[in-house]
This record gives sequence, structure tokens and C-alpha cells, in this order.
Amino acid sequence: MTTLTVSSAFLSLHEVFMSIHIIIDGYNLIRQSRSLSDVDQINIQRGREALLECLADYGKVRKHRITVVFDGSGAPSFSTPTDRFRGIEIRFSRRGQSADAVIKKMSNRLKEKALVVSSDRDIIEHAVLQGAATISSPEFEKIILNTSENIDGHDTTKGEKGWIPTTKKKGPRRRLPKSARRSRIKIQKL
Repeated sequence: MTTLTVSSAFLSLHEVFMSIHIIIDGYNLIRQSRSLSDVDQINIQRGREALLECLADYGKVRKHRITVVFDGSGAPSFSTPTDRFRGIEIRFSRRGQSADAVIKKMSNRLKEKALVVSSDRDIIEHAVLQGAATISSPEFEKIILNTSENIDGHDTTKGEKGWIPTTKKKGPRRRLPKSARRSRIKIQKL
């Protein structure tokens, strides 16, 4: 009986520390972002390049595997369905296939190892059913921007005063479901 308990505890610890594969709905993230959407409206190729530059900088700090999926209809004619840019995997959907279908297929395969970045409700619901963690495009952009600010030497914690003593009581909270706790752990790793 204790063997089962120890092995199940080991498995849950292993799940916490396993690597994350971030799957990004490329155009969704670009069009949800103020700065990237401005570039995208001028030139779609430059919008993609700006996103990939941001992700490559983020990838230097956080060593997660990152795949960006774009609809193939906007792909450069000379591009292959899969490409790489400074460690970031780029996938374009094939003719007749949407980026949403590619993301769903990847979340089917990766299950709980995946973190899907999208604000598309259909993609989010599908990913959650597969056991993947999800985060909205604007939330992920904030994380990327905070990470790049810390790289550039801007300390975002300077204004914090630390712990402030209080007499306010904190009672026990309702425990989140296991899938929500796993998602929270993955998002905290970002």
C-alpha cells in the first residue's frame, strides 16, 4: 500500500517538474497585442517577425520548448510547413487546414505537457479537455514583456516594501481541482 502512495507522489512531483511545451496561436497573439497588431496591419510578414523576435528573447531566459502555429494561407510562398527561428519552432497549417486544427492535434498528442496560448474559446476548451494548461494571449504577452524588462536591467520589484505585518486572519481556502492546480503550476513556470 505504501508503495502505491510513494509512486503516486513521485508521479505528481514528476508532473510538476516536467518540461513545458508552449503552443502559441500565432495570429491570435499578434492581433490581441497592441504593438504587434499595429505592425501586422502594415505588413503581415513583419508582424510575424516581431512576434518571433519577442519569443526568441523570452526563450533565452526561459528554456521552454516553444512552437508558434500560423494559418498557412498567410505563409510566405517559399516557406516549408515547419521552420525554426532562433530556437522557436514555426508551423504553418497546410492548404485546407486551419491553425486551430494543428493546435488541437498538438494538444491531443502532448496532453498535460502542453501549455496553449490563445484567446480562442474553442481551442481553449479543447486543450483543457486534453489536460493541457491554457493562458490567454494578453496574459502571455504581459509575461513576455515582464521577462524582457527584467533582462534589460529594469527591476520591477524596486517599489515593493516586502512583508507588512497584519492582524487580518486568513482562513482555509477552497482547494482548486487538480487540473486547475497543474495549470497554475505551469503558468507560474513562465
